[in-house]
Amino acid sequence: MLTYPSIDPVLLELGPLKIHWYGLMYLVAFASAWLLGRLRARNPAAPIKPEQMDDLIFYGALGVVIGGRVGSVLFYNFDSFLQNPLYLFKIWQGGMSFHGGFLGVLVAMEVYRRKLGCRFFELTDFIAPLVPIGLAAGRFGNFINGELWGGPATGPWAMKLSCEQFPPERFQDFAGALCAVPRHPSMLYEMLLEGFALFLILWVFTARPRPVMAASGLFVLGYGVFRSLVELIRLPDANLGYLFGTDWLTMGMLLSVPMIVVGLLMMILAYQRAQR
Repeated sequence: MLTYPSIDPVLLELGPLKIHWYGLMYLVAFASAWLLGRLRARNPAAPIKPEQMDDLIFYGALGVVIGGRVGSVLFYNFDSFLQNPLYLFKIWQGGMSFHGGFLGVLVAMEVYRRKLGCRFFELTDFIAPLVPIGLAAGRFGNFINGELWGGPATGPWAMKLSCEQFPPERFQDFAGALCAVPRHPSMLYEMLLEGFALFLILWVFTARPRPVMAASGLFVLGYGVFRSLVELIRLPDANLGYLFGTDWLTMGMLLSVPMIVVGLLMMILAYQRAQR
C-alpha cells in the first residue's frame, strides 16, 4: 500500500502572486505539443511548417482554456450556472473539462485551418499525437491537487490518504470521507493510459503514411476506451453522482462512450475512402 505524499499545490509564492503546480502542468502540455509539433512539421507532407507551430499552439491554447471552462460548467456544474450565469467566469474557483476542451480545440483548428488552406482532418491528424503528453501532465496536476480519486482499493498500488491532509469535514466525495479507506489513484491510471500509452500508440501509428482522418479517429477511439475503463473505478462528482439511477454510469463515461463509436466509424471511413 502506498501513502499519498504531502504536496503543496502552490509551487511558488511571490507576494500576492501564487504559481500553482496545476498551472505549470498546462505550460508543460503546451510546450511538449510545440516541441513535438515542430519535429513532426519537418515532414514535407505535414500541413504546416515548423515556424507555424507558434500560431497553432496559440489557437489550441485558446480552445483548451475556453472550451475546458465552458464544458466544466455545462457538463458538471450546470445548476450553479443556472443560479448565477456569472459562475462561468469564476475561473479562480477551478474547473476544467477534457471533453469541453476537446470541442474547443476542434473549433480552434477549424478557424486556423482556414488560414492555412488545408483540410480539417489533415490538421487534426497532425495534432493528434501532440495531445496525449499534455493530458498526462494535466492528470499529474490532478494528483498534486489531490483530486479525482477512485473507489476503495486493496492492491499494492492502493493509496492511503492522511486525515490531517484531507480532513473528513472538508474532503468528501460520493463515497464519503477521502481518508476513510485506501483508494484507487485513478488520476494516475488516466495519466498512464490517456497520456503515455495513447501517445505511444499514436506516435507509432503516424510514423507511416495513413489515410486522412485515420489518426484523428484513433485518438478519439483510444481516449474514449481508456477514459471509459478508468471511469469504472473513478468515483463520480459528488454534486452529480451516478446518472439515471445506475450505480456505474458517470458523466465522464457518458461523454466518452460515444467517442468510441465515433472514433471507430472515422477509422473505417478513412480506410474505405483510401481504398476507393
